[in-house]
Amino acid sequence: MAEIRKSDVEEALKEFKDPETGRSVMETGQVTRLEVAERRIAVTLGLTSMMAPIAEDIRAALHVLLQGKFSEAEEIAVELASFERPPVPKGQVGLTAKKVIAVGSGKGGVGKSTVAVGLASTLHRMGARVGLLDADVYGPSVPHLLGLHDGAIRATEEGLMIPVDCGGMPVHSIGFLVPKDEAVVWRGPMLHGSLLQMLGKTVWGNLDYLIIDMPPGTGDVPLSLSQVIGPDGVVVVCTPQPVALLDAVKAISMFRRVRIPVLGMVENMSGFLCPDCGKTYAIFGAGGAREEAERQGVPLLGQIPLHIPIREWGDVGQSASMAQDPQVAPHFERIAYQIVKRFADEARSNPPALELPVIG
Repeated sequence: MAEIRKSDVEEALKEFKDPETGRSVMETGQVTRLEVAERRIAVTLGLTSMMAPIAEDIRAALHVLLQGKFSEAEEIAVELASFERPPVPKGQVGLTAKKVIAVGSGKGGVGKSTVAVGLASTLHRMGARVGLLDADVYGPSVPHLLGLHDGAIRATEEGLMIPVDCGGMPVHSIGFLVPKDEAVVWRGPMLHGSLLQMLGKTVWGNLDYLIIDMPPGTGDVPLSLSQVIGPDGVVVVCTPQPVALLDAVKAISMFRRVRIPVLGMVENMSGFLCPDCGKTYAIFGAGGAREEAERQGVPLLGQIPLHIPIREWGDVGQSASMAQDPQVAPHFERIAYQIVKRFADEARSNPPALELPVIG
């Protein structure tokens, strides 16, 4: 049986696309090691932290590709390594984040901020570089949920705002800028200006994902956001109740009108998880979000249970614990996985026209 040639393996690797850019991993220099000896192949593929939530899928896919091309191989080893690629500045403000994900809802009281915190904390725990912006000007609850009540925004010599660090995740909130007991009574231009500053005048650093907790409803902020930064997608949060679903439909319509792609729906409080018997009770109904998601032609990204610890963590400022709890974390991991996979699928099917800068 003939030996496998390194040049043949290199040719095969040209077919494998980087999930971030949609380009050949050979073209982007992400094959950092390739060893071919007789009928053994060893490859090290560099991946950015942006793709960390689906890294194992990528490793497995490359293994399958090589196995299919070289069935005579006795051993194929695929390893992953870190690979740096800084974000290209986005929008009018030059935001250094690869993807901007808004979290919105049609009405208040559905747990939108809790979902935003859970999604951001989960992506961060899965290895991505994540920032969290609380743009809910009428009820900024992220500082409370994360225990950042005493958080203070410092400024650089250039007058840029330094976000509050939360376990390695930068967090900014209108709640850091306005006294706790003072209501925000701002018109459209003031809302636009505050959003512009929090996005463009904050030292976010290089991020893979910026999660933005939006105000509920269909007000001025989504329009301003679409003009300033052009989010890569929005997650719409609802509960199983029909009235909440009606408002969620309006939110989806509004986001589509301002050309913000709807990544999918999340049904929060989908069922009460009884701590005594382990059963789940559909207190607010069941199946409504799934049916509505199908009607709207968007995915149902996940269903978060009505779980007592979620409320308790929020009360004491420990909502980041959702990303580690064995009963809650899998729900958020599923949501994060689907979002990242969607971005990867879009990149593979429609690679950007220009090559992204590469470091290393």
